[in-house]
Amino acid sequence: MDFKTNIPIYLQVIQDIKNKIIAGELPLGGKLPSSRELAVMYGINPNTAARIYSELEAEGISFTKRGIGTFVTDDTNRITSLRQELLDAIITDFTEKAAGLGYLRDEIIQLLQEFYIKHPLQKS
Repeated sequence: MDFKTNIPIYLQVIQDIKNKIIAGELPLGGKLPSSRELAVMYGINPNTAARIYSELEAEGISFTKRGIGTFVTDDTNRITSLRQELLDAIITDFTEKAAGLGYLRDEIIQLLQEFYIKHPLQKS
């Protein structure tokens, strides 16, 4: 993973883990790597990895079974909510950038409609 310099590393890893959960790469109820394994996977400090799991647990995205490990939540409502939160963040970022270029709400909607006519979504 290539880290951006303007965003703290732990937030970038949290986002990557959330994206993998939403994409189904990390299954609900599935075991996550240990903090040490996570640190090696991302090339980060083990303390940063521990912080990542602490943050994910505080958000209800994961839970820890003492002595066994950390797991992705099996709460489908929480994952549905997470999916919506991530989409809202993408839409907010997009619309703020488009507005910064001078586009109005109705123009943005029209441009999106035109875009999807020319480039229909491909389900993989």
